[in-house]
Amino acid sequence: MANFTLSRFLLLGFSVKPELEIMYASLFLGLYMFFLTGNILIITITSMDESLNSPMYFFLKHLSFLDFCYISVTVPKFIYNSYMQSEIISLWECMIQCFAFIACGCTEMAMLTMMSYDRYVAICLPLRYDIIMDVKTCVYGVIGVWVSGAISGVMHTAATFSIRFCAPRIIHQFFCDIPQILKLSCANDYLPEVGVTLFTSLLSFLCFFFIGFSYMHIFSSVLRMPSAEGRAKAFSTCLPHLAVVILFLSTGAFEYFKPHSDSPTDLDIFLTIMYTVVPPTFNPVIYSLRNKAIKSAVRKIFH
Repeated sequence: MANFTLSRFLLLGFSVKPELEIMYASLFLGLYMFFLTGNILIITITSMDESLNSPMYFFLKHLSFLDFCYISVTVPKFIYNSYMQSEIISLWECMIQCFAFIACGCTEMAMLTMMSYDRYVAICLPLRYDIIMDVKTCVYGVIGVWVSGAISGVMHTAATFSIRFCAPRIIHQFFCDIPQILKLSCANDYLPEVGVTLFTSLLSFLCFFFIGFSYMHIFSSVLRMPSAEGRAKAFSTCLPHLAVVILFLSTGAFEYFKPHSDSPTDLDIFLTIMYTVVPPTFNPVIYSLRNKAIKSAVRKIFH
């Protein structure tokens, strides 16, 4: 890797006005505490309640832990810098942040794909569910998605920080976002990272295609159910998952592939929040409020 003499970057955040930056940091702090409460509650419930000892809740528990890692990569540093009125992030902190952010993002995509396969087997192949989704399959699946995310993170980080930086080391974002870092490169030094991005984008498209294919079969099976209650229960578990996938992929893809200007617009900031903060913050709400089993487990714990 190159550029170890570059000791730091400057993160401009959302506003040059300190009072506005503190206001944004306070808002993010509230969302972060809400997020921590929700995800810790889901992890605790799915670990303690034996009635939730199924592959769906096993994956949900790991998704909650993954969301914890995903949002903790960027938000706490932004909150700290805002309250300390500091814009500095060291080179090594930036590298670690890029690796962890990409690794968690790619792992989340793979985890959502795994969860869609679980729902496909549960609804379309119910008699073979226990055989297909056994303990070994679930454990190997979770290990596989984490390994794939780590490999993606290493590839992106190595490609990004092998470039030579010619522009001032100012990142127009509240964290070390790779598209913003590439704008600091010399000439075509960023081409290796473009290649890695296209490769991971192809894998993400394949994941999305697999998810869409799974849900086509799921909805076809659900609509053939004779019981209205059964259809409602199936839709209540599948539609929230599909909404998370669409939100996560659409905003992230649009932000990464749209042309970037020298200074970020309100749309850039909005899209960044939509794929970095909103999905992990509201996943607990989406997956628990419409889930009777989790609500029942919560009542048992608090009673």
